[in-house]
This record gives sequence, C-alpha cells and structure tokens, in this order.
Amino acid sequence: MTLNPYLNFDGNAEEAFRFYQTVFGGELSVQRMSDVPGMENLPDNEKNRAMHVSIPIGKGQYLMASDCLPSQGHVLNVGNNNYISVTPDSRDEADRLFNGLSAGGKVEMPMADQFWGDYFGSFEDKFGVRWMINFPTNGQ
Repeated sequence: MTLNPYLNFDGNAEEAFRFYQTVFGGELSVQRMSDVPGMENLPDNEKNRAMHVSIPIGKGQYLMASDCLPSQGHVLNVGNNNYISVTPDSRDEADRLFNGLSAGGKVEMPMADQFWGDYFGSFEDKFGVRWMINFPTNGQ
C-alpha cells in the first residue's frame, strides 16, 4: 500500500511545495489551472493557481496538493483535522524533517522519546498544515 497525502491551499500551493521541496528534495511538478481544458473563463487571478502540484517524499510516495477556486464556490477551511504522519528511516532523519518543516511554524510537541517507545514530535507548519514525525525506536 502507498499513502499519498493530498492537501488543499487557497492560492499558495506552489509556494508551500517549494518550501517542502527544500526539506524533502526531489523534483517539483506543477500543473496550472490555465492548462486545464474548459478553464479558459476563470478569473485572471485564478488562472495561475495550481491544479496539481507534487513532490516525491519516499519510495513510490508523493506529497500532492491543489489550490481551491473561489470562483467555483470552493472554500478552504484550515483546521486541525488533518495531519501528515511521516515515519523516517532514522532518528537523524526525524530531526532533519522536524527542524526543516517546523521552521516558521508552531511546535506542539518537540521531538522527544515518548512513553509508547517512539521518538515523536508534532507541529503546524507556516502554511497551517499539521505534521507528526514518528520514528519507532522499539527494536532499533
């Protein structure tokens, strides 16, 4: 099974993904609303929004997103109902991801060994996306 988190933004999906690319690396792919057949009549301020944006984040896994279109009745509600849980391959990688992605955001739980046996931290990044970094230390 492959899990590919999909996010929605209100006009800043490409900006967010350029930031995420600084942490995860990989090639950024951006398709614009203006490239979609039938979208010729979008307001000018929506034509450059991302129809689909993605970066690779692991073996066969991608972080993906799009921008909403207010002219089509889309409303973005950023909240705490979604987290992206990342399980890195090492404690050092957990720290690198946590420090990189939380830059400019709000840390909820700093990276620390937890009572359930894992090295864990959580935060909201500067774009309002919530993340959990969880490195299983049992048997490591």
